[in-house]
Amino acid sequence: MATRHLSRSIVMQSLYEWDFWRGEKDPKEILEKNLNEFAPGLEEKEFAYQLLEGIFKYKDEIDKLIEKYAPEWPIEQITMVDRNVLRMGIYELVFAKREDVPPKVAINEAIEIAKTFGGESSGKFINGVLGSIYKDLIVKEEKSEKSN
Repeated sequence: MATRHLSRSIVMQSLYEWDFWRGEKDPKEILEKNLNEFAPGLEEKEFAYQLLEGIFKYKDEIDKLIEKYAPEWPIEQITMVDRNVLRMGIYELVFAKREDVPPKVAINEAIEIAKTFGGESSGKFINGVLGSIYKDLIVKEEKSEKSN
């Protein structure tokens, strides 16, 4: 398993655990525990910490995007796996540096993690939400950059 994919998987599991405890546990401590348990030899641990920090830095904006692009699903009714895969995918798609994570990689990684950890329709749900965000925000942004 590629290093960044493994990091994303562990970040998603850490977000799930944080969500399960309703935010009562420190997400960085959860991530550290999970990295030590599931990836003790992982060389690029910094990527996982940056991903987690970015998600929490923009969590309110991310959750608003989830509500906007999945309006028939109140955020608390989305499964914990899907909700946290979306948080990670939206962070990488919208808020992370494009040179670090191209949009299509962010979407693909989120779909693969959803298929691994979620239910049978998780991949399609994640793809639908992230695909809509990509079309609305990223494609419009790229078109405006080209016209300038």
